[in-house]
Amino acid sequence: MSMTRKTMLALSISGLSTLAFADDASQAFTPTTLKTTSAQADAKGFVEDQSLSGNTRNWYAREQSKRGPLFSHAKNGAREAMNNRTNWLQSTTVNYTSGFTQGTVGFGVEAALFNEVALERGSARNGGSNNRTLADSNGDAVGQWSKLGLGNLKARVSNTTLTLGRQAMDTPMVATIGNRALPSSFQGISIDSKEFNNLSFQAGTFDRVSPRTEQSLSKFRSEYGNTGVETDRVSTAGVNYQPFESVTTTLFATQVEDFWNQYYFGATHVLGDSAVVSLTTGVNYYKTRDTGARKMGEIDNQAGSLSLTATHQAHSLTLAYQEINGNEYFDYLHETNGIFLANSLLSDFNGPNEKSFQVAYGLNMAQYGVPGLKFNVYTARGWGIDGTHYTGTAYKVNQMDGEHHYEYGVGTSYVIQSGSLKDTSVRATYTAHRASANQADGSLDELRIVTTVPFNIL
Repeated sequence: MSMTRKTMLALSISGLSTLAFADDASQAFTPTTLKTTSAQADAKGFVEDQSLSGNTRNWYAREQSKRGPLFSHAKNGAREAMNNRTNWLQSTTVNYTSGFTQGTVGFGVEAALFNEVALERGSARNGGSNNRTLADSNGDAVGQWSKLGLGNLKARVSNTTLTLGRQAMDTPMVATIGNRALPSSFQGISIDSKEFNNLSFQAGTFDRVSPRTEQSLSKFRSEYGNTGVETDRVSTAGVNYQPFESVTTTLFATQVEDFWNQYYFGATHVLGDSAVVSLTTGVNYYKTRDTGARKMGEIDNQAGSLSLTATHQAHSLTLAYQEINGNEYFDYLHETNGIFLANSLLSDFNGPNEKSFQVAYGLNMAQYGVPGLKFNVYTARGWGIDGTHYTGTAYKVNQMDGEHHYEYGVGTSYVIQSGSLKDTSVRATYTAHRASANQADGSLDELRIVTTVPFNIL
């Protein structure tokens, strides 16, 4: 059965199952109308509405390989295998954002300085240069470094803003990723238009990415390709539409020059009242085809996921199914969070022709008198990975024949609710991943502890 037919069948079944729940979430249709207010008309001024804020983050991760070495570091001019890797960093971000000048067209600026200090510096401990710690030519961690993480000029008319320069972005294919000590950002031009009450538009074109653990700008490359090829431009455009109070939808298209054209559709539907039982249904779908000079070779795949989350007061239970149809990875851009699939976890569960299923449980302790404290646990399993029919050279998948893997994780987080450290968050996660011989992620355990302290200067 094709992915489309499977998804439609699953949606039909989920639609029937929701009849058992209380229909307290509004299902009313929302007509599309122009907004009666204008953000630019309410502009207070360049200086009057400025702010200076930031955060400092302590980021610790320890990985342990369970079936043979997964890591290595430079020693005496050669690579030495490692079974364990520890990365420990302290980052600080200071962000200045001006207000908009008054008038029909308002102008503003944004600039953010990123700084990082390596608390674990030995290459025999952290594995040398990797996507967590910046290292020098000898493989030793750079003790301290800084860069301009954001730097842009903004122009606004009514509720539409044009941004030129280094910026953050959040779309299904070009999205800032913040799962390290510092986040990524993108250099280019973008527009964000919110002229309607339930319909918004985003577009952007970018030629460089500012990586999470590098000082310089880089060209874009793919997350899973093994040839190291780069692209000169990434362009994306799409709409967000809320036709009903309970339904949100997203439709985007992205061209990665000489790599691929990619299309995305996502939808979320909420039914019921979480005080009794609510059900949230999430659908995500990607279609990817090669384009231009085809630097990544032939690409033709579909990727989709369907998730159902039932919530009762403090408790939530999620079931998620995901499927890849294609003889190569479902791929996305490196240094982005451009994978909105439900089973993108420690592993992305995105191998050629892979199917996966996840079960997750969450507990919000606010219901029991401890606001800010949450717990979660999950398990996910992927199977049927088959790359034997792949004819290209960009991906190492030909040896994958019936590969499978699974992972499970537990996590807790706490956000301070008041006082001088208000909004400070601490999150700890432990994840275990086990894989068959040719599944690419390998078998490892990871402990990660991240503490983020926000601050306001102005």
